[in-house]
Amino acid sequence: MADRSLRGIRLGAQSLQSEDGVVFHDRAQHTYTCSTCGRDTVLTFAADAEVPEAWECRTCGAEALLRIGDGTATVDHSGDKAARTHWDMLLERRTIPELEELLEERLAFVRARRGAGNEKLSA
Repeated sequence: MADRSLRGIRLGAQSLQSEDGVVFHDRAQHTYTCSTCGRDTVLTFAADAEVPEAWECRTCGAEALLRIGDGTATVDHSGDKAARTHWDMLLERRTIPELEELLEERLAFVRARRGAGNEKLSA
């Protein structure tokens, strides 16, 4: 770096690093086939990496399965948990009658405030 001058180089224009002496890992390409649109996606992984059986399709977002020979891998979804929604978490803390009571209190508050604002406008 000492033998190179930084004067006159635009930031981000080019890298001052070189690939001399860099040893790349062995790589392997794997093909994924979308179960919805049928598009093939080729991804490159390290040769010693654990390759996932499913990948998200770049086109439609559906599940693409790893192609093994003429077929595709089978993915077991029995252990997948459904995402908890805000409503699910709310029902863990409150019952439906409690929620209805809170809703009525808030609606009464909003109606009272809205009614007070309308009186000020007509006066």
